[in-house]
Amino acid sequence: MHWFYLLLAGLLEVGWIYSLKFTDGFTRIIPLIFYAVFGFFSALFLSKALRNIDVGTAYAVWMGIAIIGITTTGIVFLKESYSTLKLVFILMIAIGIAGLKFITAVK
Repeated sequence: MHWFYLLLAGLLEVGWIYSLKFTDGFTRIIPLIFYAVFGFFSALFLSKALRNIDVGTAYAVWMGIAIIGITTTGIVFLKESYSTLKLVFILMIAIGIAGLKFITAVK
């Protein structure tokens, strides 16, 4: 269950960063509310994952999930630029996450 919490925390981090983008410098209230909610729940689920996963591993996986999600969302929905090399490096992050999951002992 702790890995599910970590996945959820990483996905919520994607919502957190995009809601920050749409706050327009903290001047728009609705995105600001989403920013607070996504941030709170991301931290909540990360803290639940930290009960059973080492901090360094959890943080690396959490950020990796967020990076993959943010990049993918930007490319697919916001038409941000990308290159083959960028996608290769994002794939390497995904492989690193899978490797950490594979070698991490459950407490």
